[in-house]
Amino acid sequence: MVFLTTEDIKMCFSIFCCVCGVGSLGLAGNYASAGYAWATVAFVFMAVANTYATWCISKVLLAAPKSVFTFGDLGEWCMGRIGRYVTTISQVLLCTLLPIVFLVLGSSLLVVLFPDSFGQATWIVLMAITLLPVCLVPTMKEGAGMAAAGCLGTLFADGIALAVLISNMKDQNPQSISPPQPDIDFKSVCTVFGNLALAYGACIIIPTLQHEHTQPERMPRLILVSQVLISVFFFLVSILGVFSTGCQTPGNLLFSIAGTGLGFKANRGFVILSFLFMQLHVTIAFSVIFFPVFQILERLVLGLHKDLVAAPEVDIETPGIENVQGAYHDEKKLELEIEPVDAYKAPGAYTKAATLRTLMIAVCVVVAVLWKDHLGSLMDFVGASTSSLVNMILPVLFYLKTFWPTLGAPEKAFGIICIAISCFLGVYVSIQTGKELFTPEAADPSILFPKCPAAYQKVVFTNTTFYKY
Repeated sequence: MVFLTTEDIKMCFSIFCCVCGVGSLGLAGNYASAGYAWATVAFVFMAVANTYATWCISKVLLAAPKSVFTFGDLGEWCMGRIGRYVTTISQVLLCTLLPIVFLVLGSSLLVVLFPDSFGQATWIVLMAITLLPVCLVPTMKEGAGMAAAGCLGTLFADGIALAVLISNMKDQNPQSISPPQPDIDFKSVCTVFGNLALAYGACIIIPTLQHEHTQPERMPRLILVSQVLISVFFFLVSILGVFSTGCQTPGNLLFSIAGTGLGFKANRGFVILSFLFMQLHVTIAFSVIFFPVFQILERLVLGLHKDLVAAPEVDIETPGIENVQGAYHDEKKLELEIEPVDAYKAPGAYTKAATLRTLMIAVCVVVAVLWKDHLGSLMDFVGASTSSLVNMILPVLFYLKTFWPTLGAPEKAFGIICIAISCFLGVYVSIQTGKELFTPEAADPSILFPKCPAAYQKVVFTNTTFYKY
C-alpha cells in the first residue's frame, strides 16, 4: 500500500496552508519569554496535543454518519443540541475575534510601511472600508489557490524577516557576547500557551477535507504527516528567530526588523517586502474568515439559510479549500447540494444581510481601535480562549465520548490530561491577557525589553559601550 497517494499529498498541503498563518509571528517570542527549556517543553506538548486532537476529530468523523458535514454537525452528533450550541458559539466567537486581530496587525504593518502618514486608528478604519465590498459578496467559495496564496504570504514574510534579523545581528554582534536569557516566572512560561494555541488550528477544516477525500480512512495518517511538517516549520521559526537576540526578541517577528530597537537599521526594501507579504495573508484571511459567522447570524437573526444544515465551515487562520455547501439529514444519508446564494434572492433579503454584515464589521473596528496597542495580548487571548476550545478541548472530548468503552486506560488518561492542562492554561492565560486588554496598566516607556532581567531591559545587549564588554 502506498504510504501517501497524490490525493493525500494535496490534502497535506491544504492542512499546512490552513495552519500557516499569523500565529507563526509570535513563536520566537515564546522562547524569548519562557527560555529554551520551558519553551521547548510547551512547544512539544502543544504539538503533540494539537496533533492528537486533529487526529481525534478525524477518527470521530469516520465513525459518524455521512450526513455529518460540519464541526457543528459533529458536536450535535456527539453531544446533542448542547454540543451544537457549544461548537457553533465557540466558532462564531473565534471567527469574530480573529478579524479584530487582523485589523490590529494589518494597521500596525501599514503604520510602518507608510510612516508620517495616518495613525493606527485611521488605518484600521481604512482597512475595514477597503475590505467591506468583499465581505458584502453574498457567498465566497474560497479555493486552494487562496489557501496557497495566504500560506505563501506567511512563508515569505517569515523567511525574509528571519534572514534580515540573523544577518544584521551577526554583523553587529561580537562573537564573545551571548544573547541574554529571560527572567523566567510562572506567568512567562504559561502565557506561551496562548500563542501556540493560535498558531495550531486545523480542526475546523478537517470535516470538509475528510468528506472530499475519496478514501477518508486515510485521513488520520495524512493528518499525522502534515502536523509533523507544521511542527518542524514552527520549531525552525522559533529557534531561528530567538538564537541571535535572546530575551530581547520582540513578541512579533516582523517588528524585530522594523526600526532600530535591536541596534541595527534593516534594508528598507526587505522590510517592505516582508510586511507586504504578511499584509497579503491578513487581507485574504479577513476576506473569508467572517463568512461562516455571517451565514450563522443571518440564519439566526434574519431567518435565512433555513434549508442548510449549517453554515459552510472555514479554517480559523488562512482560507481553506472549496467547501461542501450543505446536505439534508435523513435515514438514507442523501446528499443534496444547496446554493446559499439563493437565500439572498428574496425581496429585501440581501439589503438586510448587507446591513447586518456592515454592523458586524463596524463593531470589530471599534474593538480593534480600543485594543490597537495590545496586539500581543489580543493574539494570546484569542488563542487561549476560543482557539484552544475549538482545536484542542472539544475534539478530544468528542473522541473520548465516542470511543470511551473501547479505549485503553493509557489513552483515556492521556486524553483527560490533555483536556485538563488545556482547560487550566486556557483559563489562566485568558484571565492574564484579559486584564491587559480590559484593564491595561501604564507601561514604563524606558523599558524596551520587559522579558529580560533588569540589567537588559533598557539597552540592546550588543551595546558594548554601555555594558563595557
